[in-house]
Amino acid sequence: MCNTESIQLIRNKKLIRTASTQNSIIFGMDVEKVLDALPEEPLFDLVVTSPPYDIGKEYEKRMPLEEYVLWQKRIINKIYPRLKDTGSICWEVGNYINNGEIAPLDIELAPIFKELNMPLRNRIVWHFGHGLHSKRRFSGRYEVIMWYTKTDDYFFDLDSVRIPAKYPGKRHFKGPNKGELSGNPLGKNPEDVWDIPNVKSNHVEKTIHPCQFPVGLIERLVLSMAPQDGLVFDPFAGVASSGVAALMNNRHFWGCEIVKEYIDVGMRRLQETLDGTVKYRPSNKPLYDPSSSRLSEIPNEWK
Repeated sequence: MCNTESIQLIRNKKLIRTASTQNSIIFGMDVEKVLDALPEEPLFDLVVTSPPYDIGKEYEKRMPLEEYVLWQKRIINKIYPRLKDTGSICWEVGNYINNGEIAPLDIELAPIFKELNMPLRNRIVWHFGHGLHSKRRFSGRYEVIMWYTKTDDYFFDLDSVRIPAKYPGKRHFKGPNKGELSGNPLGKNPEDVWDIPNVKSNHVEKTIHPCQFPVGLIERLVLSMAPQDGLVFDPFAGVASSGVAALMNNRHFWGCEIVKEYIDVGMRRLQETLDGTVKYRPSNKPLYDPSSSRLSEIPNEWK
């Protein structure tokens, strides 16, 4: 449950502008200042975020890669003592790009978590079908979610995120269970490559944010890694997609965001979540089959 004493402590510092709705709050201030104002005690069940990738988007200031990594290290080190022993950190990143050369940020940031002795449980690959078209290398169509836990005694509810089995009627063909169904009636464990559409112009969740991640991507993390009434924290909240995923599944949400326009959109989306009117694409919705579109036909000019 949200720690109301911690919220009041932050407000008493008179440093933090806040916007809140039922079971959620967005701090309109730099995440480092927010964390510095919090007590160093376990608060968060799940920290999930997609930080700026230092590629020159409108909401970030470009910096050298070494400086970027040090900035991320400061934030992660401040989050660590405020993460519960049963908690997880999911850091979703792409590539840092400089003059056409890429540096995978999961590789660059991994030593930070290693220094904290945080076990890496999965390197989840998020694959999507649309993005910029590169001319001198293959076009990037994936990002990575690094899932770290604070200890070996971490919360993980697999049953809440199982997906339909490919062969639910499969049976054991030998041994003491011969003839019995071999699968789990709730479905199978999702693999660590997730094919979920990214939020582009025609996506139902699209807002003013240029790099918005889909609610369905975060929902699977929230369901499996944060208990009911647990606290989900996003240090780079954007338009509160992680907050939508948290609230729609009976979790609490704290986020940090410095762009007022994103805070306004995020608060609207959180209220719409509570009202049951938020626009949302479930992660288990089948992908669109492009072969059914006339645009998939080879144009006469190319024949």
